[in-house]
Amino acid sequence: MRILFLGQAGLYFEKASFGVLIDPYLSDSIGKRNSAMVRRVAVDPSFFDLKPQVMIFTHDHLDHFDPETAEHFLNRAEAMTVMGPRSVWSRARNFGGAHNYVQFDSGTLWTEGPFRFRAVKACHSDPDAIGVILEDGEKKYYVTGDTLYNEGIFPALPQGLEAVFLPINGAGNNMNAADAAAFARRTGAKYAVPLHVGLYDDLAAESFPFARKIIPEIYKEIVLP
Repeated sequence: MRILFLGQAGLYFEKASFGVLIDPYLSDSIGKRNSAMVRRVAVDPSFFDLKPQVMIFTHDHLDHFDPETAEHFLNRAEAMTVMGPRSVWSRARNFGGAHNYVQFDSGTLWTEGPFRFRAVKACHSDPDAIGVILEDGEKKYYVTGDTLYNEGIFPALPQGLEAVFLPINGAGNNMNAADAAAFARRTGAKYAVPLHVGLYDDLAAESFPFARKIIPEIYKEIVLP
């Protein structure tokens, strides 16, 4: 499994040449609206060359479903499966094309290529927000999306998670570092990858108090031991 970090909460999973792109934010859409949130790392346009077979948006916030980024992928002729909860699905499908737009609400399962996907609850200001479980036949990975620590999330999580990818910025209805560490421990995941820091704030992932943390570097591969 190859996992790339695209910044903020963007991730790219690839196995056997089958790619899954989650929440890419490859623009400065937020900075154009709020000068205090201008991105501090320039967009690497080479990532527009990714050709995922599946694209997932966890919720309808600009740093997760960014139309300026999405158009680079959704305006292509190559068909993809495009998944998101109702809030995103209702907007993303307006791009049209040959894509298969799947309403991926909490509790929904979808199997494609080497992956099985499951949408799970998230607790965020978008009430439709989800997290995603990815299973590749060998390991299970959990991308929480934006969320607070909420007891209602855990019953739907599987045992034996290899890694959890989660926000630690403590703003915008996201967990802070302390709560995110408790959340990661509660999931039972072997490793935790802190996200949602450093792109347009002064926070550092090193502050995340989890013993088996893997600190990602933007535009680089995330290597799990």
